[in-house]
Amino acid sequence: MASSLAKITIHIVFRVKCTGIPMRKEDLPRIFQYIGGIIKGMDGIPIEIGGVCNHIHILTTLPKTIALSDFVRNIKSNSSKWIKEIDSYYAPFCWQDGYGAFSVSPSVLDKTVNYIRNQKEHHSKKCFKDEYKSFLEASGITYEERYAFDD
Repeated sequence: MASSLAKITIHIVFRVKCTGIPMRKEDLPRIFQYIGGIIKGMDGIPIEIGGVCNHIHILTTLPKTIALSDFVRNIKSNSSKWIKEIDSYYAPFCWQDGYGAFSVSPSVLDKTVNYIRNQKEHHSKKCFKDEYKSFLEASGITYEERYAFDD
C-alpha cells in the first residue's frame, strides 16, 4: 500500500475541573468555535462541538498523524489558555485531568451530532455524572467511580 488512509471518528467528552469555575453560557459558542479551530490546526475535522457550562462534547475525526492522548491534550491545553484570556472571570479556569473518548460508527454519526446539539435539553433531565457513566457502560469501559470523577 503506497499511502496511509484512515478516517477515525471520535466523540470526546471532558468537564471543567471540580475546583474550577464553569464556562459562562454566553461564552460557549465562541469557546466551541475556538476549539474547532484548534482541531483544524491539527488536521482534524470538527464535526460537532457542544456542551453546557460544566462540560464539553467534541465529535471529530482523529488525524492519522497524532495519538489520541496528544490530540486531546492539545485541545485542552490550548483552549484553557485561550479561555483564561477572555476576561478575569476565567483566571482560575481549567479542564479536568482526564477525558472520555468513544469511537463513533458512520451509522450513528447523525444521532451523535443531534445528541451533542441538544445538550441543554438533555441536561435538564440528566446530570453530567450520570451521562458520563452511561457512555462508559455502553462502551464496555471498566472504571472505578472514585477515580473517574476525581480531578
